[in-house]
This record gives sequence, structure tokens and C-alpha cells, in this order.
Amino acid sequence: MNTANPANGASASPTGYPVARRYAWAVFVMVFLLMLSDYLSRQVINATFPFLKAAWALSDTQLGSLVSVVALTIGVLSIPISILVDRFGRVRSVTVMAIVWALATIACGLVDSYIGMLLARAVVGVGEAAYGSAGAAILTRVFPARLHSTVMGSFLAASMVGSVLGVVLGGAIAQALGWHWAFISMGLFGLGIALLFPWVVKEPAAQASDLLPKLAVRTVLANLLTTPTLVCVALAGGCIMFVQTAYVAWLPSFFNRSYGLPADKASLGTGALIIFISLGMVLGGNMVDRVGVRNPVNRMRMMAAYALVMGASLLLAHGLAPGPAQLALLALGLFVSTSFVGGALAVAADVTPARSHATTFAVIALAYMLVGGAPGPLLTGKLADLIGLQAALSLIPVAALLGALFFYIGSRTYLRDRMRGRPAGTETAADALPA
Repeated sequence: MNTANPANGASASPTGYPVARRYAWAVFVMVFLLMLSDYLSRQVINATFPFLKAAWALSDTQLGSLVSVVALTIGVLSIPISILVDRFGRVRSVTVMAIVWALATIACGLVDSYIGMLLARAVVGVGEAAYGSAGAAILTRVFPARLHSTVMGSFLAASMVGSVLGVVLGGAIAQALGWHWAFISMGLFGLGIALLFPWVVKEPAAQASDLLPKLAVRTVLANLLTTPTLVCVALAGGCIMFVQTAYVAWLPSFFNRSYGLPADKASLGTGALIIFISLGMVLGGNMVDRVGVRNPVNRMRMMAAYALVMGASLLLAHGLAPGPAQLALLALGLFVSTSFVGGALAVAADVTPARSHATTFAVIALAYMLVGGAPGPLLTGKLADLIGLQAALSLIPVAALLGALFFYIGSRTYLRDRMRGRPAGTETAADALPA
């Protein structure tokens, strides 16, 4: 064994790390920074809506499509690209993906038409399609199992940090230097991290688990369609993400039009609300775990409650005039908008075979993108063209109430699906939970 390679695990045993501890945390920093770049590139578009609308006389439907095309591309390509990542190597694949999305983001700043921007945004989605699963897989190889939850939570937190910075910095740069430089600066940051990545992170040595047979994608899909709880989790999360992605995309324009804020201050206000979203993801997931200790069904009930609070708060907010009360209700609704995510993934793992969890999560992500992330911003823009942005945003939260209904329906089948007998060797994480 080559002990000079920090990824080979030779120095791991004293601390329980499968690799050298310092190397593991260096990998985390690089993977975190790429997730940050991922969301900087994804969310900067929202801050530039006012500029693009003025420059190219775009409709709100066209603006919304610039967000939705990324989510649609990610949703469609996440599973096939994930398969290619496992075949050709995660570090090598991540480097290529990051270079693609970085160059596509730079291209967004160089195009001079709506069609050019739409195509460049689609390529951003191609690059980002499988990064979440690939980055998580890299981290599980360099950290001990006892730290996986902490490391995964911190890794996912980069998405919220990137969302905030993408909107806030994007708005400030667009206001000061022009919208072109908002994209170019985000792309250059990502390109720099992408080129540095393979110098720091090395392909891990093969492990015995890599040789175990994996369930086919068609088997996982069949499992999904024949497991009612899983179907409900997918539909409920899709409904909620429909609302959440629509609001994140359109809040800068909402603050610009309804509160009369310039683009940079509108982006700053949106960034503040995205911070509430990130806090809700962490605190809400912890609460789902707590209430599910004695009765696992309470997980589903708590997630249904989050969806109800979200829908009710956002609906009430648009019944008020612009001001502190409206902002407080918007903050509350967005605070709980991602509180279901951790619990939903836990439930999905609970009712599916352990060997299929990675693909199951990819399928859940696909549902969230195709039901929520892709149509949410686009349909909101279409409604805004017809009835105005304020009126459009006042209707969209109804989807969150539908999500609450799906979570409730899923709570009726959860225990049955959780306890359903499975073939030997496919035990679920639920087997270790209290009944």
C-alpha cells in the first residue's frame, strides 16, 4: 500500500477516519466550495431579473423559464449522469461537471439574447445534475460513519449559503458593474475551484462494498410505484418545492415592484429570507427526529404541519399591505419551507431496501425537480404576465396545502410500509428504530 497517498487510508486507524484526518477535512472544504459554486451559479439569475427584463423586454414567463430550465435539466439528467459518475470515477467526474457549469455561467454573462441565455442556463443544469450525489459519495469515503450525518448536513448547508450569496452578491455586482459581470464573476469563482479540485482530492481506492450487486434502477422505480408512503413523500415534497422555488426566484422582483426597492436592496432582502430557509432546514429536521422517537408516524404528521404552516402563512401574507406584518408572515412561511427535507429522506430510507437508498434519493430528487423546481418559477411567471406578480404569488401557496394532504395520506400507510417484510439482505434503517 502506498502510504504517501493521503486517500489510501493507511493513517486512518488511530482516529477512526478511513483516510488521514487532515486530508478528510481538506476534501470537505473543496466539496463544500463546489456546492457553494453550484448554488452561486444557479441562483444569481434571480438577482438579475429586473436588468434582463429591461434589457431584452422579457415577459415574466420568459424570466421564470431561465430558472426552470436548470431545474428541469437537473431533474432529467440526475440519474443517468449519476450512473456515469460511478463508472468513470467521482473525483474525475466532479471536476468535469464543475468546469462545465462554471464555463456555462460565464457564457451567461456573454450572451446577448434570451435564447442564448436559455441555452447557457440549460448547460449550467447539465453540469450540476449529479453533483449533490457525487459530492456526498466522496465525503462518505473519507469520513467515519459516526460523522456522516454532521458532514452531510454541513455539506447541504452550502446550498443555502450559496443561494444567499448568489442573490445578494449577484444583485450588488449587477447594480455596480452591470448584470454581465454578475454571471462572469460567479463563473470565474467556480472555475478556479474546479481546476484546484483534482490537485487536492484524489480518487479513493476501491472498497469491497463497490463489488456488491446493486439494485437496478427499474427495480427501485417499481418499488417507488408500489410503496404508497414513498409516492406520497415524493408528491408532497414536490408540491412544497413548487412553492419554495417560485418564491426564491421571484422575491427579488416582488421586493422591487411591491416595495420599490432597487435591485441590490431587493436581493439583500431576499438573501435575509433565504437565511430563514436554511435555519428551518436544520431546526425542522431535528424536530422531526424528536417527535418520531416514540411514534414514527409523528414524522409524517410533523411534516404535514410544516406544510400547513407554510401555506397558511404565505396566503395570509398576501392578504396584507406591504409592511412589517407581511414580511413576518413571509419569513415564517419560508422558515418551514425546507423543514420537511431531512424527515422526507429518512422516511424514504425507512420504507425501501438499504441497497437502493442512493437511487431512491435520486428518484425523490427527480420528483422534487419535475413537480416543483422546474414548473414553479415558470408557472408563477406565466401567472404574473396574466394577473400581476403580487396576485400570482398569492395563489401559489395553495400547492403547499396540497403537500400537507399528501403527507397526511402517507401517514396512514407509513407503518405498514415500514414493517412490510423484505427479502433477506435488504433490511431497512427502520429495523433499528423503536416501533
